[in-house]
Amino acid sequence: MSISYPDILEQMVTVARRAGVLTQEHFKRFRELEIGVKGPGDFVSDADRESEKLIRAGLFALFPNWSLTGEEFAPVEGSDREHRWLVDPIDGTTNFLNGLNYSITISLRRGNQTMCGLIYDPVADEMFTALKGGGAFLNGEPMRVSTSTDVAMMCVGTGLPTPNLSLHPGAYARLDAIRAPIGAVRIVGSAANSCAYVACGRLTGYFEETGFVDTAAGILMVEEAGGIVTDWWGRGPEVFERTGVLIVANPATHAYLLDHLNGVPRKDPAGGRD
Repeated sequence: MSISYPDILEQMVTVARRAGVLTQEHFKRFRELEIGVKGPGDFVSDADRESEKLIRAGLFALFPNWSLTGEEFAPVEGSDREHRWLVDPIDGTTNFLNGLNYSITISLRRGNQTMCGLIYDPVADEMFTALKGGGAFLNGEPMRVSTSTDVAMMCVGTGLPTPNLSLHPGAYARLDAIRAPIGAVRIVGSAANSCAYVACGRLTGYFEETGFVDTAAGILMVEEAGGIVTDWWGRGPEVFERTGVLIVANPATHAYLLDHLNGVPRKDPAGGRD
């Protein structure tokens, strides 16, 4: 079977927009939503589950034999293990539950490569897309990372844990290590949106401990937009899948973050210490 990834990406966009309509209906009454707790500071709502059900149904209608890993339900192992959808039906659930921008992200993996992906912000109606070897786009317009090299103008995104700081050792120390000379630090509240903002130049860089389902599409976007993606030890995205610690940035900000983040000791999940 011949596979056209540009055509598949267009179909993914259609599914994501449908999920955006559904989630926005919940978003309009965010103060009334029933909230569940998956873990410390990790919330879920009916909107998350309904959005993932809709996305799963839409994707499996296209390719029923492919595999899928989502945030809210058990993975589906299809007869085709080479192709796998990665789905986060609402990335930034805490934002969503408080009436702030969130995102829907879908990516398609073939083996160990992300072939295409999208990040959709239904609040702003911004559709970020990327195709391996085919560029990155915001609402159809090409994206490039910021060309700024001035440390004083760097605008860096991150996330900060509030409960169970032991799960994220050094988070506040790392913030302190990078903040003094740079222009600004921003907490977007969605890992996917943070990656998209690097790809389009709103942020010059972003670092956080986060998940691959949330960021697979964003990683591809940053790479296609001319940015650099590594873990905190300078190793490529394939290592980030194991370590869960991510830097996406333009070249100058990446060099700055790599240098300063390594100054705060943290156990390396892939083995050893930095």
